[in-house]
Amino acid sequence: MTLGVEEEYMLLDADTFDLVQRSESILRAEGDGEFSALVSPELFESLVEFHTPVCRDVAAVERELRRLRAHAVGAAGVHGLRLGSAGTHPFSLFEAQRVTGRERYRALVDELQYAARRELIFGLHVHVAVDDPDRAIRLIGALEPHICELVALSANSPFWRGNPTGFASCRHLIFSAFPRSGPPPRFRSYAEFAEVVGQLVAAGCIDDYTRIWWDLRPHPRLGTIEVRVMDAVSRVDDAVALAAYVQALVRRHAAADEDGEPLAAQHPVLTHENKWRAARYGLEATVVDVARGGPAPIARVIERTLDELAPHARELGCDRELDGVRRILRDGNGADRQLRVYAANGDAVEVVQDIATVTQAV
Repeated sequence: MTLGVEEEYMLLDADTFDLVQRSESILRAEGDGEFSALVSPELFESLVEFHTPVCRDVAAVERELRRLRAHAVGAAGVHGLRLGSAGTHPFSLFEAQRVTGRERYRALVDELQYAARRELIFGLHVHVAVDDPDRAIRLIGALEPHICELVALSANSPFWRGNPTGFASCRHLIFSAFPRSGPPPRFRSYAEFAEVVGQLVAAGCIDDYTRIWWDLRPHPRLGTIEVRVMDAVSRVDDAVALAAYVQALVRRHAAADEDGEPLAAQHPVLTHENKWRAARYGLEATVVDVARGGPAPIARVIERTLDELAPHARELGCDRELDGVRRILRDGNGADRQLRVYAANGDAVEVVQDIATVTQAV
């Protein structure tokens, strides 16, 4: 149940708040310093990824995220830049972005073409260590009904190319053009997963399993379940709360699995439908409530999940951090905040200014 968290940050011009192509400057400046192993490039030169080391608990995640953000803000400031964290940049255009000059990313664009060039999106990924590969596969299946909850709580991308999209998280629409994305398929065992991945590698479809971009995936090299479905969030408190939610979800279903209880299953059609509705409506979504039957407001589903997670959060020592999810339900997610800022003057630049201010408040 140890954790790791990855955040993808936008590099912003301090005056215009447009994206700027300066990731290599940040990476070179890190050199062999304290944070060099915790920062990495991404597809475009206008973003960098910072990730925590392995953390024993969510309290450690919070300390590391605050330390990383403070360092990243300072590193950007040295180059006259601002830092931002959101699922999309509200007005920057993907056509203006430079692909990072590394073979991995050039090969990705060569293969995926327009789908890759358009992928100007930013995510929050949470890893939770699991002690057995077959259990990891079972837990991923059990987590699928919660995908919509994680989408609604983290939704932070209501804008694209300068305009409101009508979606709380349009990032999911953009990323859906990628192959091997979206909710994961069901596997009976880790051996079946490994066999399928092996067939993809042997056929030349992928280099390795990291070219599989499902919302939830096993990460064998790290021994974790990786939850990839969330938008990058602006508030560090939200990132901490979501890490606690993910860890408690994994622990809840792992405890049931250890006791030999059958884990909950959900038809893929319902998983896809609920995810779409969460991306469209955010915390105002009505979803198919499989546990109770019929429709339900997603906020009520999340509140019920929080009640179920309470004993597991106490066991893990993350009950205080998990309370942050109730704050998101009360105050709104990042998309709600962006749209409130935009409503004042209809100015997407003001939205990015606010994103930068909130991101840097560590």
